[in-house]
Amino acid sequence: MISVNTRIAIEAALEAGVEVLKIYHSGDFEVETKEDDSPLTKADKASHQIICSHLEASNIPILSEEGQSIPYETRKKWEALWILDPIDGTKEFIKRNGEFTVNIALVQKGKPTIGVVFAPALGDLYFSEKGVGAFKVKVDLNNYQLDTLLSEALALPLPQEQRPFTIVASRSHLSEETKDYIEKMKQEHGEVKLISKGSSLKLCMLAEGVADCYPRFAPTMEWDTAAGQAVCEAAGFQVIDWTTNAPMKYNREHLTNPWFIVN
Repeated sequence: MISVNTRIAIEAALEAGVEVLKIYHSGDFEVETKEDDSPLTKADKASHQIICSHLEASNIPILSEEGQSIPYETRKKWEALWILDPIDGTKEFIKRNGEFTVNIALVQKGKPTIGVVFAPALGDLYFSEKGVGAFKVKVDLNNYQLDTLLSEALALPLPQEQRPFTIVASRSHLSEETKDYIEKMKQEHGEVKLISKGSSLKLCMLAEGVADCYPRFAPTMEWDTAAGQAVCEAAGFQVIDWTTNAPMKYNREHLTNPWFIVN
């Protein structure tokens, strides 16, 4: 049985997904460019507002990509916080390839314990809670009941047929170091299948069992990975900080992630 906080996060992601999809299908994105040259659309803003309106009921502080910058002196005192990305994969959203997600994670003492990743255009909902498990369910945003979705959700990882060793990589950010790592895996495993995906769907592919490895040797932020890490860990996979060789921690002073590998 999932907790109240997991249920709140799922409801927030689904409601945000409804609004995001309206904007996605309208084609009226109102794209702006942020200080770091990354794109921002009115869908990002709408999703942020909807999610925060739900999460505020938990009385747990919120760290969001589209929220106000919060000093580390304030954040470091938080035992728990929500970390969210209203739209992960804004570039994929603008390209209209469907590979964008809504990410919501609850982090406690640096560890993600609840994760919700929803891909509105694909109808794929992944959610997890530490001690309960990780799950996936298909969602029809035009007609769904939350309790029905929860009862229909399948535990992850899903059963898989025999397949070659599979590496998932970014569709938009394939660094030279990642290419080198893929070559190394080819030497170790022989046949290697490479799948490109946008957003945190890469992490979810590991949790689902359709991929074996996700090397990320390029910049990401905490809100890009916290929810996906929660789902992966609840499904029996690990997200390892390349510099410490330990599970990646959150609510750090600097919110840019180190390189990491999921396996």
